[in-house]
Amino acid sequence: MLMKRFQARISTRGRGTYEITDQVRRFVGESGVAEGLCNIFLHHTSASLILCENYEPEVRRDLEVFFATLAPDGDKRFVHTDEGPDDMPAHIRSILTTNSLTIPLVGGEIDMGTWQGVFVYEHRHAPHNRRLTVSVWGEGGGSE
Repeated sequence: MLMKRFQARISTRGRGTYEITDQVRRFVGESGVAEGLCNIFLHHTSASLILCENYEPEVRRDLEVFFATLAPDGDKRFVHTDEGPDDMPAHIRSILTTNSLTIPLVGGEIDMGTWQGVFVYEHRHAPHNRRLTVSVWGEGGGSE
């Protein structure tokens, strides 16, 4: 059984989606794991990870429209506003999505659908540096 762990930082420009599929693919390739699992974990409570359509950007735009209605910035019901009007909405968005994803590995590659991509979904308006841990484990492709 092989296990490799990688650390990454993603710089965001503010609210929106940032595709990290190629980085995850690179980590999997460097791991030497052929068959197994890849787990991506985001160390934050105001951003999240999503597995989403990566071909049509309108999908992610519509996702943002949905969340803007569901958890609007500056909603008077929210008491937690320590870091501004997007503070509590960012936490809600993060809770409703996820901070980790697990993807199967087949033949040394992440096994995703044709139009699927892995994204960091930044929920704050200000730019942030987000920290990720990518853990890859399973069986190698050759003799170990």
